[in-house]
Amino acid sequence: MEISYPAHWEADVVLSDGRTAHLRPIVPDDADGLERFYDRVSEESKYLRFFAPYPRLSERDLEHFTNVDYEDRLAFVATLGAEIIAVGRYDRIKTDEAEVAFLVEDAHQGRGLGQLLLEHLAEAGRERGISRFVAEILPENARMIQIFKEAGYHVAGDFEDGVMRLEFSIDPTDTAFGVLQAREHRSEARSIEGFFNARAVAVIGASRRQDTIGQTLVRNLVLGGYTGRVYAVNSAADAVAGLQAYPSVQEIPGDVDLALVAVPAESVEDVVLDCAAKGVHGLVVISSGYAETGPEGRERQRRLVGLARSYGLRLVGPNCLGIVNTRTESSLNASLSTLMPPRGRAGFFCQSGALGVAILETVSRRGLGLSTFVSAGNRADVSGNDLLQYWEEDDDTELVLLYLESIGNPRKFSRIARRVARRKPIVAVKSGRTTQGVPMGHTVKSTIAPQAAVDAMFRQAGVIQVDTLDDMFDVAQLLAHQPLPRGPRVAIVGNSYALELLAADAAAAAGLTVAEPVALGAEATADDFERALDEAVDDPDVDAVVAVFITALNTTGEQVADVLAAVGEQSDKPLASTFLASEGVPELLRVPDVEGAAGRGSVPSYRAPEAAVRALSRVVEYADWLRRPEGEFIHHPEIDAKKAHGRVASWLGAEGQPRALDDDELRELLGIYGIDLWPRSRVTTLDEAVSAGEGLGWNVVLKATAIALQQRSDMSHVWRRIGDEEDMREAWGSLTADVGDPQSAELVVQRMAPSGVPLALGSMEDPLFGPIVSFGVAGAPTELLGDRAYRIPPLTDVDAAAMVREVRAAPLLFGYRGSEPVDVDAVEDVVQRLGRLKHDLPEVAALDLGLLLAGPQGCTVLAATGRVAPVRGSRSGLFARRLAGTSGDTLPT
Repeated sequence: MEISYPAHWEADVVLSDGRTAHLRPIVPDDADGLERFYDRVSEESKYLRFFAPYPRLSERDLEHFTNVDYEDRLAFVATLGAEIIAVGRYDRIKTDEAEVAFLVEDAHQGRGLGQLLLEHLAEAGRERGISRFVAEILPENARMIQIFKEAGYHVAGDFEDGVMRLEFSIDPTDTAFGVLQAREHRSEARSIEGFFNARAVAVIGASRRQDTIGQTLVRNLVLGGYTGRVYAVNSAADAVAGLQAYPSVQEIPGDVDLALVAVPAESVEDVVLDCAAKGVHGLVVISSGYAETGPEGRERQRRLVGLARSYGLRLVGPNCLGIVNTRTESSLNASLSTLMPPRGRAGFFCQSGALGVAILETVSRRGLGLSTFVSAGNRADVSGNDLLQYWEEDDDTELVLLYLESIGNPRKFSRIARRVARRKPIVAVKSGRTTQGVPMGHTVKSTIAPQAAVDAMFRQAGVIQVDTLDDMFDVAQLLAHQPLPRGPRVAIVGNSYALELLAADAAAAAGLTVAEPVALGAEATADDFERALDEAVDDPDVDAVVAVFITALNTTGEQVADVLAAVGEQSDKPLASTFLASEGVPELLRVPDVEGAAGRGSVPSYRAPEAAVRALSRVVEYADWLRRPEGEFIHHPEIDAKKAHGRVASWLGAEGQPRALDDDELRELLGIYGIDLWPRSRVTTLDEAVSAGEGLGWNVVLKATAIALQQRSDMSHVWRRIGDEEDMREAWGSLTADVGDPQSAELVVQRMAPSGVPLALGSMEDPLFGPIVSFGVAGAPTELLGDRAYRIPPLTDVDAAAMVREVRAAPLLFGYRGSEPVDVDAVEDVVQRLGRLKHDLPEVAALDLGLLLAGPQGCTVLAATGRVAPVRGSRSGLFARRLAGTSGDTLPT
């Protein structure tokens, strides 16, 4: 069978130096490009590849190397522009084993191309049923030996006739995945570092006319105190804003690291080629006229991103505000905002160009301060995930703020955020939570996941999710200036009993434990405040303090501010205030930091005590998440994932058509993962029911499994404790009289299960999120109230325990109203095993354990449904690095 070109294997990738390249399967038309590539390779590299002098490729070689079947023979090429810079290939030598070889152009060695080619060959090989790679290498080829050993696979080898033979399984392991994540982190962080640490910036489209985008960019760079070189590019002018203008980027005499593009959309692609020829690292495309305008603009945006990446450039935008780096050594205001925010500890990523200016103004007004700022506009290339990779290691950033209008790759976001949040708090606003709307310009895959699953993803990753930008700034100013609380106990001190009661009510509603408010009275002095605050801070039963101060008759604001500032600077517990209804960090409450910005110990103020308490409650939740153990991915050695893959593939068949799994298939699949699905017999006649009861040894149930009948509270659909044929005849007559036709009622006979709490575990493969697992108590009330917990696999033991406990009906499992507690450990074990199954098998489109009875002695799985469907390629970026929006993708992810 002829296999068509596998476009889904194409990938844009970030190299170890932060630049990009394109990986794709080789095609016959690559013959000329392969010949040019080989001519550029040194004689030494050729010798290491072929074990002998091999100066040129013959016509026969070129035909052999470029004509592959994408099944038993496959080659990937890495390209930069139109030129091939590396080749990796495999040739199948056994059913599940293939030989691999690589060749990288000398000028591009050391950029991580070998590792990337190996990742993508392994991913393709697994898809084609290959589980093992072998490679023959000369001992002096130290670089290639290192690539194999650092890949994270277990490598074994021997030495014969002067050649090393290395062998290793390409089944993904935790070690290999960890190696991939570390490389991904380093390369993506370095690509963003190139934007913020640019030593020379070119403004393309710089204009002599006032109030134009180009001139605004030049002016903001210069007036913002940028320490690097600024070049104006304008083919029709000699000078712009006092700077010499150059006709093109290539004609600039010095190096250029960053280009700000402010030309009409139809001219931007020419600019990309000009910048690529100059060796520019990154582009910030301010220009509009892309996906936000409709289908034509969306196609223009796709071409722009593909062109930029193919020449090694990363891109912020298009249709964006720009970027800012407040570090003194840079002072880079490469944006349309005339306001340079104060230097601070927070990194801010914003997808909305329109909101960008308002955000920067609010930051300055509140005295928050930023380390760096990115307005990504349409987010066609550089995304919040890239910024998280950079901020994780950035010493100037201690707090991450995200305004997200869409999440292109939630699975990757969850993975990175979970790691970053252990070191630095992340506060996020996700717009469109109610409508799940996506702005024009943000092309993302559709999702069928409920909003509760999105919220759970944030919680799972430790992200502090808030509803509004004001809430974000409220939480941020507390995190930026005050220590984290050790617990939920809060003391309230103030000179207005009415406002203290409002604060106490808000705190109790937010789940905080409130001490008796300390009411100082309207005539309280600064000394009274100092004494009360010191007592609250010293109290071992207090974890945080909220101070309320309104205008007093005999005490000035300055006096109380001095007290608050002194306590806030010295306390190891967070202090928030409602100081004269100020918002932000007033000058009087600031502890000066670098360049006069508000530093650690500054006391944030809120317009109302409810806002202060709401911000504090979010911080308490984050601190609680930090204190929890990260958890472990429980290893189940009996699980045979390879066998499960094989069975699912056989059920899909050669046609790969989606289909439902029958009871036997479900029992086999779940059994591979250690989940015992009790057998049941579907019956349509009394004789069949009697025969099924006899086969199970009686003590059985007869029940209707049609969903419509199970939801009818006014109708019994189960007849229990059937002990013999007479019982079955009575049960059959009574039940069929209620439910009607046995076939449409979907009657089954099953062994009688021990009593327990009915639970429902679900899983699905979402186009955007990938695998999702849900948990809840079974029944109509749970579905009507949406009382379900969600997580994204893989699940740790901590994830499973949290899922079981966070549903509102959880008390039913822990001895509610004197009932006997169930075996919660057994429930959590099933949750983890189902999570492992969904993590391993994306082809399992849905798998629900519709009835799981949890009792004191364990769990019994009585019913399950499932469906399999083909998946094109593997989940994005899981075992082979790739950037979102590769041309082979259906949509950007």
